[in-house]
Amino acid sequence: MSEPTFATLVSRWYEENARDLPWRKPGTSAWAVLVSEVMLQQTPVVRVLPAFQAWLARWPEPAALAEDTPAEAIRMWGRLGYPRRAVRLRQCAVAIVERHGGEVPNRLDQLLALPGVGTYTARAVAAFAYGQRHPVVDTNVRRVVSRAVAGEPDAGPATRPADLVATEELLPVEPGAAARASAAFMELGAVVCIARAPRCAVCPVESVCAWRASGQAAPTGPTRRPQRYAGTDRQVRGLLLAVLREATGPVPHQRLDQVWHDDVQRSRALSGLVTDGLVEPVGEASFRLAGDGPPVPLP
Repeated sequence: MSEPTFATLVSRWYEENARDLPWRKPGTSAWAVLVSEVMLQQTPVVRVLPAFQAWLARWPEPAALAEDTPAEAIRMWGRLGYPRRAVRLRQCAVAIVERHGGEVPNRLDQLLALPGVGTYTARAVAAFAYGQRHPVVDTNVRRVVSRAVAGEPDAGPATRPADLVATEELLPVEPGAAARASAAFMELGAVVCIARAPRCAVCPVESVCAWRASGQAAPTGPTRRPQRYAGTDRQVRGLLLAVLREATGPVPHQRLDQVWHDDVQRSRALSGLVTDGLVEPVGEASFRLAGDGPPVPLP
């Protein structure tokens, strides 16, 4: 009898140990999978869970979100972070309605053509929603493959074409099994093969891990320098958006001036929100969330 493959070992472990997450439940719609993948970008699962459930309760299908305003999408996004994702998700819903009759497409090229959907998200939806065979490569998967196959302590800072090739080579031929393996690789990197304190003793591929066999130590520091938040333009943007989300009408510039003490930084942050399509000016001295009310007349 042949030895079980890498994918088989990880998939068996996944069957017994996978976290119970709503977007993994049988019968989950492709729209729900897409929403979860967008929300999970740079955001921990624990913060995504309540936002995901609230979002799907309000907009259970793309058409429902497409009919609503960008402002309501931004409001619903709350403090999840990187609010441009809310606008892009609504743009995505509009495109799905206009191009695909309200159904999330199942072809990779069509998914890649949706607003804000990149290489990772398109492959994740194709695999997890439609059971297709695609390498789904995020930071966790790159770390697992780098360690177990290449014998390196960690992967580089960004996904490369070689990462997709290396991951695809590990996938079973049968599409459904490949999709399951993709989810398993990701889960293994998220909860066992973590960056600084890998739990090798409970890893299902510890016996065949090239990095473990080499005796190399795990990195002692973070693989990426943590992004500072306090005092950054990102913090100021969040403070401005918080005021605008809670408002029932246009907010005078004087009210926004109270949000942050540095006039130059506050002005830069507000200008960035307008450029990103999150906020729009109303008249000469007020602002509101994009699309939150009748169209703003052109000057």
